[in-house]
Amino acid sequence: QVQLVESGGGLVQAGGSLRLSCAASGTIFRIAIMVWYRQAPGKQRELVATITSGGTTNYADSVRGRFTISRDNAKNTVYLLMNSLKPEDTAVYYCNAHVLFKDSWGQGTQVTVSS
Repeated sequence: QVQLVESGGGLVQAGGSLRLSCAASGTIFRIAIMVWYRQAPGKQRELVATITSGGTTNYADSVRGRFTISRDNAKNTVYLLMNSLKPEDTAVYYCNAHVLFKDSWGQGTQVTVSS
């Protein structure tokens, strides 16, 4: 199993930017599909962005063009750069690693966007 630790959340005004990081343990990170999810109060967890081991990315329609997912395999880290933040982006953001048919989760990091 992959150990994941997210960081970078915080409070930001609408229109601002944040960069989330997710540090992973182990060399198996290199073959993992990495995913950012988020969960707002009272709502189901939703997929935000994915990146494969080869660097192919995909985004939810709600964040496409504003968010960018990337990974640095040398640092075992995946990032989520969030620009033009909106109040509706407020949520706990979770990092997920999908590898060898197993999922690992981080503890989550809070992102709050004020209007």
